[in-house]
Amino acid sequence: MRQRLRVGLLLAMILLAGYAFLWPVPVSPTAWTAPPDPGYAGPFEADSSLSRLERLSIGPFSGPEGVAHDRAGRIYVSTREGAIVRLSAEGEHPEVFARTNGRPLGLAFDTAGTLFVADGARGLLAIDAAGAVRLLADSVDGAPISFADDLDIADDGRVYFSDASSKFGLLARAEEGASVLDIIEHGGHGRLLEYDPATRRTTVLRRGLDFANGVALAFDQRSVLLSETGAYRIVRIWRDGPRRGEQEPVIEALPGFPDNIKRGRDGRYWVALFAPRNALLDRLAAWPTLRQMLLRIPSALRPEAQEYGHIIAIDESGTVRDDRHDPTGAYPKMTSVLETERNLYIGSVSAPVLARVPARIPAGAPAPLTPALPR
Repeated sequence: MRQRLRVGLLLAMILLAGYAFLWPVPVSPTAWTAPPDPGYAGPFEADSSLSRLERLSIGPFSGPEGVAHDRAGRIYVSTREGAIVRLSAEGEHPEVFARTNGRPLGLAFDTAGTLFVADGARGLLAIDAAGAVRLLADSVDGAPISFADDLDIADDGRVYFSDASSKFGLLARAEEGASVLDIIEHGGHGRLLEYDPATRRTTVLRRGLDFANGVALAFDQRSVLLSETGAYRIVRIWRDGPRRGEQEPVIEALPGFPDNIKRGRDGRYWVALFAPRNALLDRLAAWPTLRQMLLRIPSALRPEAQEYGHIIAIDESGTVRDDRHDPTGAYPKMTSVLETERNLYIGSVSAPVLARVPARIPAGAPAPLTPALPR
């Protein structure tokens, strides 16, 4: 009897080891060195200035990830259900402006009033004033655009948009699942793409990015700022001239995963940090096999992203000019920030409402938390 028990335990251990090391998973991680985590200190000192968000109805929809406004000041948001919802300039009266039949993410208007959309399931779209949707690009160099994520438009009409991951596409996997797989693999599958309306041609401006996410033209139009989510940084990629396609860091070692980046006022760029960094994931950066094993653990037992609200504004040099927090994470998974003269409109990947706060922190706002929150 004891011998049978020992044999049974041995077989169970062999099967468990085989599952842990050999069960197929969709990632082939690479080793890398994660930058130091600055935590919530220094320019990122924790406060509660986002804790009193105003919540604006977007009707029966959810996940207002991308936010933009037209020349009349009306607010537009993309939703998980595939609708572009329009609100009045006061943030009221939500109505469906258009439906993309995909997953619209990033939004931006050109100077003629056309709304351009980075649709994670379809590619690059354009929507006219009547709400008619037109497909501009769903492939590049003969390969599909798997995860169009965010975009911005230059004054000359060229559109710059990110393909977050050419391997883990949004059509094949849920939105958050695709991002998790790409970040765990760290295989440099992200790309910055350029669409030229004069030739209707799409080209790759930069490859090898780790989950290419938010996109914003620099104020001087010479370069593009891009959120490289999987590397915790914002990089600059040059548009034209001898440095076309070259990359340099703007701000590195962020305390969270940067999502969309958007030009604001007074030379600032607003960045939403989707979630704080995960200490376990950072420790496993140099251990590809262990990162594979993470995906063999039942999903209910895996470490999850912490709900924590955090947005920052940086200038051209990457210096942090504004930093706001909501440690409660009551408005989950912030993705983008649109600055108007009076307000900041904050997007989310999953919330059933759009958030708004004053653009300037009013007198008597909550002071920084002391000590800084533990990580």
